[in-house]
Amino acid sequence: MRLIDCHAHLWDAGRGFPWIRPGSEHYRTFTIDDLERSGEGLELAGTVLVEASRGDRGETLALRELRAERPELVAGYVGNLQVYEDAVPEEFEELMVEARPNGMRLGGAGQVALLPVLEKLGITLDLNLAGALGTAAELAARHEGLTIVVDHLGSPGAVDDWRRELRLAAARPGVMLKVSGLLTQRPEAAELVEEAVEAFGPGRCVVGSDWPICVPRGSRADSLSLSLRGLGGLSDDERAQVLHGNAVRAYRLGREPGEGVVRYR
Repeated sequence: MRLIDCHAHLWDAGRGFPWIRPGSEHYRTFTIDDLERSGEGLELAGTVLVEASRGDRGETLALRELRAERPELVAGYVGNLQVYEDAVPEEFEELMVEARPNGMRLGGAGQVALLPVLEKLGITLDLNLAGALGTAAELAARHEGLTIVVDHLGSPGAVDDWRRELRLAAARPGVMLKVSGLLTQRPEAAELVEEAVEAFGPGRCVVGSDWPICVPRGSRADSLSLSLRGLGGLSDDERAQVLHGNAVRAYRLGREPGEGVVRYR
């Protein structure tokens, strides 16, 4: 089964992205052609592009255009929820129907008033913040119809705290886990993959490279290889779910917002 990479980015460091430091290996332009080259030899079925904190609504539209222009590479995209903080729910719903994202990512406090819109339209919520597993459990309790994907294993810090929050999140059927970003975290994170997948089950995990964030420490292939290392104990069918099937269902790949909504349970 060919893999869907559920976490990659593109950016032009000269157009926003204030988090990218001049002189760093990230301070350059990563284009759709770079994405294609980075996946050579990997037998990918597609990529879900994730916003890279440009800080404006234009990034969402740019990702939409890439999905339309290069569907053989871009299976879907996840926009930035933060930049819609001033939108009222009615306006936000209209914008989401127009932009047709597969997911929206929350990287900080706020925007919870907009979550019912995502729930209504079947748009997945990605979480990338401190204590993401605990936050996912809390949000899932209030929004049972919302699919929530926790990025980067929940960014493990203190392992005991991570394990406690892992159990809380795994107990909520609407929460999924993204095995990603392992090259950019502390080395011990890779050792927690098997435990994390066991907690959530192979039906609620997806895989991502976090390219090109991973570039200072390795290639896209290196990053995906590290993520896959913890899946060795799965059966062929379970592995196919993690590599492909779960991504299609979680991000509703190939469907419009509100059209044939599939609740991932």
